[in-house]
Amino acid sequence: MTFTAFLIKYAEIGIKGKNRFLFEDALVKQIRRALRQTEGEFTVSKASGRIYVEAEGDYDYEELMEALQRVFGIAAICPVVQIQDQGYEDLARQVVSYVEQMVPDKKITFKVDARRSNKHYPKNSMELNADLGEEILKAFPEIRVDVHKPDMMLHVEIRENVINIYSRAIPGPGGMPVGTNGKAMLLLSGGIDSPVAGYMIAKRGVKIDAVYFHAPPYTSERAKQKVVDLAKLVSRYSGPVNLHIVNFTDIQLYIYEKCPHEELTIIMRRYMMRIAEEIAKQTDCLGLITGESIGQVASQTVQSLAATNAVCTMPVFRPVIGFDKQEIVDVALKIGTYETSVLPYEDCCTIFVAKHPVTKPNIKVIQASERNLEEKIEEMVRIAVETAETVWCK
Repeated sequence: MTFTAFLIKYAEIGIKGKNRFLFEDALVKQIRRALRQTEGEFTVSKASGRIYVEAEGDYDYEELMEALQRVFGIAAICPVVQIQDQGYEDLARQVVSYVEQMVPDKKITFKVDARRSNKHYPKNSMELNADLGEEILKAFPEIRVDVHKPDMMLHVEIRENVINIYSRAIPGPGGMPVGTNGKAMLLLSGGIDSPVAGYMIAKRGVKIDAVYFHAPPYTSERAKQKVVDLAKLVSRYSGPVNLHIVNFTDIQLYIYEKCPHEELTIIMRRYMMRIAEEIAKQTDCLGLITGESIGQVASQTVQSLAATNAVCTMPVFRPVIGFDKQEIVDVALKIGTYETSVLPYEDCCTIFVAKHPVTKPNIKVIQASERNLEEKIEEMVRIAVETAETVWCK
């Protein structure tokens, strides 16, 4: 059966009260953005608490579904048959025709779920359930009714200007429309965790920018391109991402020269957070995002996280903080970032890692070691921020 209309269902948006229209408008905007990436022309509209996508001409059904399933805020996508109200007899014929086309094997169970927002319709919901069910049973004697766990739930919505008939609800990604909850800066490495963290925060309606710390010649252009590719993969869900690429080589070498080697990872991480926060402030971000998970590596023990957090004035969001590695990998596989993340190109963190990094750093000791950097570090940080390259990823 060829569908030209799709009913978009949302979940959380429905409880937003008087502000609901703002979230609906944001969702419509994100749907239109996603559909621009597909073949075909579509109209996206709102009508009485419903959002519809209508195809104008030929389109690729699978491509359309993939695009809509990447739009945060969508709970379900329902391919619908829309008809005008021409009386109950016409509705009954249309419902029987729908079942005929949608169910090749009639040895199934079904239930009719009829609702009417048009209270002038001559039959109420209970009457429609019974009468339409009877029409289906007459047309297809092998079909059976099951009101508890039917194989097909047939929805019939009687609205003011149109009647919707549908039985499929294709799951969407859920969450909130991007842009409804501010903007944050993702510390994006070439690993598995940080793209997942960006995806999860974007799912809560947060617009994402990103910062990557590059260390040429110790990291290659292929490592840099890998991160650009990851930002583009995340952008399929979050919308376009401004990726700020910071040259971190001089700062890393300076820390390596002046600070105890067992503290290198923590001190480098603290300066990454400082630089990321400075770029975040300049770009109107309200928080930082990292892919840290408690205990995964030496820099992610509770003590290490406390030491890196101490340099930030912005909130730091860590959505995978309680995940184990397999849980993070599962999300990466789902969103399509895993294969790129495991490409064997070193990032700046792995190049300068200490053989025996401190796992329970004392903040006062770390601060004392950082005093060895006072001669040059502020100027180096300023230069790193000012010379950052910005790549628009979409």
